[in-house]
Amino acid sequence: MIGLHPDRAPAELDGDRLLRSDGAAGSRSQATEPPIPPAGDQLPSSRTIRTESPAAGRVGGLTRAGAGRGPVVIEAKHLDKTFRIPEHKLDTLKERALHAFSPPAHRELRALRDVSFDVHKGEFFGIVGRNGSGKSTLLKILSSIYAPDRGTVRMAGRLAPFVELGVGINPELTARENILLNGVLLGLSKREARRRQDGVLDFAELHDFVDLKLKNYSSGMMVRLAFAIMVQADADIMLIDEVLAVGDVAFGQKCMETFYERRAMGKTIVLVTHDMATVQSMCHRAMLIQDGVVEEVGDPEDVALRYYRSNYAAKMDALREQEARRVDPTAEPVGVDINGRAVQASLLDPSGTPIVNVEVGVPLTLDLVIEAAQPLHTPRLLIHVVNAEHVVVTEFSRMLEQPLSAGERIAMRGEIENRLVPGRYFIDLWIGRGDREAGDAVTQGMRLLQFVVYGAGAHVGVVVPEAEFDAVAVEQLPGF
Repeated sequence: MIGLHPDRAPAELDGDRLLRSDGAAGSRSQATEPPIPPAGDQLPSSRTIRTESPAAGRVGGLTRAGAGRGPVVIEAKHLDKTFRIPEHKLDTLKERALHAFSPPAHRELRALRDVSFDVHKGEFFGIVGRNGSGKSTLLKILSSIYAPDRGTVRMAGRLAPFVELGVGINPELTARENILLNGVLLGLSKREARRRQDGVLDFAELHDFVDLKLKNYSSGMMVRLAFAIMVQADADIMLIDEVLAVGDVAFGQKCMETFYERRAMGKTIVLVTHDMATVQSMCHRAMLIQDGVVEEVGDPEDVALRYYRSNYAAKMDALREQEARRVDPTAEPVGVDINGRAVQASLLDPSGTPIVNVEVGVPLTLDLVIEAAQPLHTPRLLIHVVNAEHVVVTEFSRMLEQPLSAGERIAMRGEIENRLVPGRYFIDLWIGRGDREAGDAVTQGMRLLQFVVYGAGAHVGVVVPEAEFDAVAVEQLPGF
């Protein structure tokens, strides 16, 4: 049974964000790690790119509580990048001869326009935006694959980029040779790279293919190898593009566990992604890029909401409004908004101990505290249990029959019967503010938790229902 308790005392609650605790990653700065010095000074263990800088542009700057307290380790100022794209490609000798005296025509694509931001030591920093917005170009500039046309990038610490499938990988070499080569390129000594070889192969699960040339690897095997090399390099800063989608579900789970581990260790991670659930649940801050311009830097939930609005809101609002007006011609338009924030969210076993893994059949207790971000008339909480294939296995909802003011909290706690088959699952929360004057369908979604169900139960389907029936031998029935 799930219960709502709007008057629960919040004294025992820690932090201001789901999956956080006091002493967040951003506050785990070390005295031995020097901050970025003033412009003009040489960075210790760093690289500097300097070109002509334009006039100052717009820079976002909201910092979440508990994050960004360490020194700045990535500083990007006024980055511009333009690509010249030929209008007509001259692929053959005949074409080149016919156009020998014609100047090639090009069009300019401005991938980045006056991009400025910084990342603090220990931050998990997300970069989001639509396809073609300039996210990967920015990450390649940070990785020194591209040079900016204008602007400055300054970084302090050893860097491990995971930017594009195949970058830094020699397909004519074996996995063993590529591990050694990439380990040295990432700043390890040859001896240290050899020492970490077994760890790479264990993580990538490629022991049986260690002496096979990479040109015979599948794309998934190459992703596993490249990511394992980056993890074992144990760099101060990790730059990761969303190429992890090539991997399978099990590898994706292993990568997420690695992110949580590195986040807890205080490592600095910059992640380019389209997965807003990951941004909301893991990032201390996030940045939205649109058409090469920084639209917003700050709270991950605010950035995720703006991303959703820029991508889906217009279309979805039109569809919802059409459906609402079909039912009620006087209905107001609907949309998405920030209605609340998760202050605490955890899964507990029957003894009350927080867990992330649970055995098949063992009931779960969900302990959740939501803080209203704005006045909520009759807030409705809808909880989805989603499997690794993004299928909603089940849902349940509760409504609070009293208004909440901004800052007031709702406590939600209760037991969930566990009939899930073994696998990885997520718990998503949707908050509706229940204000019919503003549109009853004004909702907000967020990913709260992930957990793993393990055991020797059935792996077919999505749930294990109770069923009682017998099979007995009978004589042949008439007509058969």
